[in-house]
Amino acid sequence: MKRLYLLRHAKSSWNEPDLADFDRPLNQRGLEAAPFMGRFMAAKSYLPELIVSSPARRAFATAQLVRENALINDEIQLNDRVYEASPQTLLQIAAGFADAAGSAMLVGHNPGMEGFVRLLTGRSEAMPTAAMAVIDLAIERWAGIGDGRGTLIEVVRPKEHMAI
Repeated sequence: MKRLYLLRHAKSSWNEPDLADFDRPLNQRGLEAAPFMGRFMAAKSYLPELIVSSPARRAFATAQLVRENALINDEIQLNDRVYEASPQTLLQIAAGFADAAGSAMLVGHNPGMEGFVRLLTGRSEAMPTAAMAVIDLAIERWAGIGDGRGTLIEVVRPKEHMAI
């Protein structure tokens, strides 16, 4: 059994219209939601052994704030393929995770995250900014991940748990 956490980046700023999408920072709401999600994860013992993030500024910042607030010591691995990834690409990335990790978290973007939840679980779930899906996978090795192999445990949406 493996556990996969799918975390969409927190809310980003659109204050600088000339800034490339890749370089957009978190806005104030995102700077509050990401640490909240880290504390929520720690309280629920949702502690991934591996964290892989899109290198986009808003995704990496989200991953860092979650990691710090969940008190996770492992380093964040950046993977260029997570940025603007399709569900199939996210599947390929997860299939390559080290089997020593019993749990892993992908930090990325929509629509890929919503599509990946649907691909793994058959469930259509809204993944607003900073939302996290917790999925248990009936696999022993990450290479066994595939369509319909996951069970959705919960989707945590910060707006439902905190006043933003």
